[in-house]
This record gives sequence, C-alpha cells and structure tokens, in this order.
Amino acid sequence: MQKILVSRCLLGHRVRYDGGAHGPFDLLQQWLGEGRVVALCPEVAGGLPTPRPPAEIHGGQGGAVLDGRLPVLTIDGEDVTTAFVDGAEQALALVREHGIRLALLKARSPSCGNLENYDGSFSGVRVAGEGVTAALLRRAGVQVFNEQQFGEARRALQALESEAGTTGAV
Repeated sequence: MQKILVSRCLLGHRVRYDGGAHGPFDLLQQWLGEGRVVALCPEVAGGLPTPRPPAEIHGGQGGAVLDGRLPVLTIDGEDVTTAFVDGAEQALALVREHGIRLALLKARSPSCGNLENYDGSFSGVRVAGEGVTAALLRRAGVQVFNEQQFGEARRALQALESEAGTTGAV
C-alpha cells in the first residue's frame, strides 16, 4: 500500500503559523483510516513554534532557497531559512523511509506550496512558485499536490498502486 506524506494542518492539527488548521477533509480521513498517511509540518519539524510570525520567500521560489540563493524571512525580517530547510530535509527522510511517491501539502505555504506562493512582500501578492519542502520533494521525484487537487492526487495514487500491482480503496 502506497503511503502519502500529508501536511499536518490539512489533518486539522493546529500547526499553521497563526495557530490554525485546515480540514479535516473526507479523503484524508479515508486515507488515515487506511493507514496511508504520514503526517508532518515541516516548519514545526524544523524547530519553529506555533504560533509564529508569517514567513515568505522573495519571489516565492523554494528551489532558490535550497540552492542557497534566497532566504526565508519573517514579516519582522528574521531569517528562518535554516528551520525551513531542516523541515524539508525531515520530510525527505520520511519519504525515503516509507517509500513515499506522493505528497499532499498546503497550498501557498512557503514550505509546502506546490504551484504558487506569496511574493515575499507580505502584501498578499501571489506568484508562480513552490515552497522549500515542495521543491525538495519534487527534486526527489515525489508528486506534490495541494488541498485543491484532491482529484488529481487520488488519480495519481491509483496509478501508483496499479503500477505496483496493489489494490485498495483510494
């Protein structure tokens, strides 16, 4: 059975920067019941508290953070790059440990966003880009989806299980 890395906030855990959560979502509850979910909040795993000041990446490019070209900064100007990279590396370790090939992460997060992020101005402007964890996982060959892509994630899981010759209610 394929395991799925899931952002803890999408499971209703109060780990968001503002102490909030999202979900729970029906599909995630199903996957939890099937024992598929490996949960992680990369920012908390990297050592950041909850709540914490909002953080953004200038230009919204997590890959540039991984390459050492851009920092992750809080709204107060604090550099939290190390915590973001540490959390991403912990996510990658879980992926390797559990043979995970699919992740469902929080949209527009500077850690987890997979399609767009905020531009680093803390003004609500969005740009095409991905978070630090999403970028590292994608580099490792993991398919990364967000909570607005449940259908795509379900189809990807079905394809992975068909490829592996396993079955299950997905």
